Amino acid sequence: MKHVLFSVLMMVLLISCNDKEKSNEKFLPDASGAINSVSVVTENELWDGRIGDAIRSVLAKPIYGLPQDEPTFTISQIPTAVFSGFVTKNRTVLKIEIRNEAGIEILDDVYAKPQKVIVVSGKSREAIIKVLQENEAKIIETFRNVELAERQRQMAKSPHTFTVIKEKLGLTLDFASVYRIAKQTDDFFWIRKDITTGTNNLMIYELPFDAIKRNDSVVNQIIKIRDSIGKVYIEGPVEGSYMVTEDAYAPFISETILDNKPVFETKGIWNVKNAFMGGPFINYAIEDEKNDRWVVIEGFAFAPSVEKRNYMLELESIIKSVHID
Repeated sequence: MKHVLFSVLMMVLLISCNDKEKSNEKFLPDASGAINSVSVVTENELWDGRIGDAIRSVLAKPIYGLPQDEPTFTISQIPTAVFSGFVTKNRTVLKIEIRNEAGIEILDDVYAKPQKVIVVSGKSREAIIKVLQENEAKIIETFRNVELAERQRQMAKSPHTFTVIKEKLGLTLDFASVYRIAKQTDDFFWIRKDITTGTNNLMIYELPFDAIKRNDSVVNQIIKIRDSIGKVYIEGPVEGSYMVTEDAYAPFISETILDNKPVFETKGIWNVKNAFMGGPFINYAIEDEKNDRWVVIEGFAFAPSVEKRNYMLELESIIKSVHID
């Protein structure tokens, strides 16, 4: 009987402690805001001067790989005195503070959830500008990762139900059910979604492991492969037309990691041979050594006369959800 009473007492104590901890937790509303938008909290006189110029040179710099200049982020300035209530709920916030110590802080879920707040501080305008310039890559990467995760979260509300991609290629990708399979073979998929002025597109295919060799010509190898794929699978609107890489725009290649695997990331512009069509692409060649192959996943947008930044972010967020068996 004593053991039973002791057990009941301990359970009551644990529950009361948990309730107390929960009551002490800060309630945070859901973060909001348009994709790729950043709230900049700083005084008007700083925004209108050199600090504002430095912020714009970081956050609004043109994105490489788009046919027309588009800013990395759309930014809106908010004076510190009016930064309260609803305006604090944006997912991404950059705060500028003049104080003795110069530096940068990256904070999670300060006013809403999920949220990243980056605080840049310094005792002078020069000190703040220096911190901004030295941490440009970190600031952009932090905010972009938030937006990629948000786009993935939005698409997860209505996920696709295709099983054939996993069955044929041994991989999974997370994208919305509004995408459809436009073309497929045993080792190739073309997936697309209708948008207001065109389509958002994905290509998924595999290559033999010796198809891409790590040397100084790797970007040329990747472009040659994507052009051959385009000729076979991505036909244009007139007979004999097909997708190729725009050779007047030099592709940009870098290396990264996806699904714990080495990846070549290539950005450039595509067009259609013998037809007036084109747009941006982002190509990921994933080194799948375990399965003795390369997996290539490419996103490309056709959206004439409108901005393409957010369409490309969506495609990148899909590609970065890849998991290879």
